[in-house]
Amino acid sequence: MDLNEIRSWYTVVLFAVFIGIFLWAWSSRNKSRFHEAAHLPFNEVEHPLDDNKKGDHHE
Repeated sequence: MDLNEIRSWYTVVLFAVFIGIFLWAWSSRNKSRFHEAAHLPFNEVEHPLDDNKKGDHHE
């Protein structure tokens, strides 16, 4: 087995992994989980408490 053959198999394996990840990401089974994760930034409180604004101003 020469180096070009190894590179060819490596390319085929990586392509198969890519297709597997693509199918996993677009499967309907994961849709609700990905939808929830995509909306996490919008679920924050509008004005979160900041540790520096609790009344303890030590400047």
